[in-house]
Amino acid sequence: MRIDRRAASFGLLFLVGALTGSPANAQEIDFTGEWRPIYHEDGPERIPGPDLGDYAGIPINDAARLRADSYSPERIIAVTENGCRQHSADYSMRGLANLRIMRELDPVTQQAVAFHSRIGFHTMDRTIYLDGRPHPGPQAPHTWQGFSTAQWKGNQLEITTTHLKENYHRRNGIPSGPNRTFTERWVRHGDVLTVVTIVDDPEMLTERFVRSQSWMLDPGQRTFANPCEYGGESTYEPGTVPSYLPGANPFINEFADRWGLPRSGARGGAATMYPEFRLNMEKPSATPEKCTLYCTCMNNGAVCPDGP
Repeated sequence: MRIDRRAASFGLLFLVGALTGSPANAQEIDFTGEWRPIYHEDGPERIPGPDLGDYAGIPINDAARLRADSYSPERIIAVTENGCRQHSADYSMRGLANLRIMRELDPVTQQAVAFHSRIGFHTMDRTIYLDGRPHPGPQAPHTWQGFSTAQWKGNQLEITTTHLKENYHRRNGIPSGPNRTFTERWVRHGDVLTVVTIVDDPEMLTERFVRSQSWMLDPGQRTFANPCEYGGESTYEPGTVPSYLPGANPFINEFADRWGLPRSGARGGAATMYPEFRLNMEKPSATPEKCTLYCTCMNNGAVCPDGP
């Protein structure tokens, strides 16, 4: 009996593939699951929040610095529409809420066509399309979560998000412009998800702003609804937006002086991103005698009060 060698080879390859179940390409990587944030990176900034005047390491331009200097945290409660405002997609990865990722499969091909992410704070739902669709035109509506598409690059999922509303790069008033592009790279190593975020913001930044965040798989996590209702919590007159005039913010140098840092470094700008900045920076006006905040217990979410 003669055997067709090509048919036999094909059958053998099919059998090996069926038995091993190994992925044919990177598109088989699945990020589905319940993820909790790990705060070993930039804990004080991400949990209690950054100090006013702390712009160090952020490539802001003069316009962004002026906007940030005018910011008052009281506007969160004084301006009614800010009370239930979402974080934008580029900032939400830095926030305090947990993350859920779900994968959508084409019922016929069983190929992934989208990931759906949900971050609990004010119900931040985002769809990340994998089907090759184009981004809408520049006049399309901008939203808090924007419009996201993705493609595989090796073991990384590269996500591009446009059409984001103006928001902030940091919660101390550093603004983000409406024409920025947000790029993410998702990489999974077992139960750890690493997300590298890259922001190009022509209105507010002079260079790309790159950060990273880590998440731990937590199958027992529950992500609940986060309804929010606008309420009158402010003693300000309606229509008031708390702010500071140029040069009038009394808290601008508080961060630098607390930690004994040069004030020019705290003012931010692209130069403060690089180690060479230390070669020419001025000396701080004074060096604190002892640590007074986040001295020993800023560890994975634990925040300590002021104290030695």
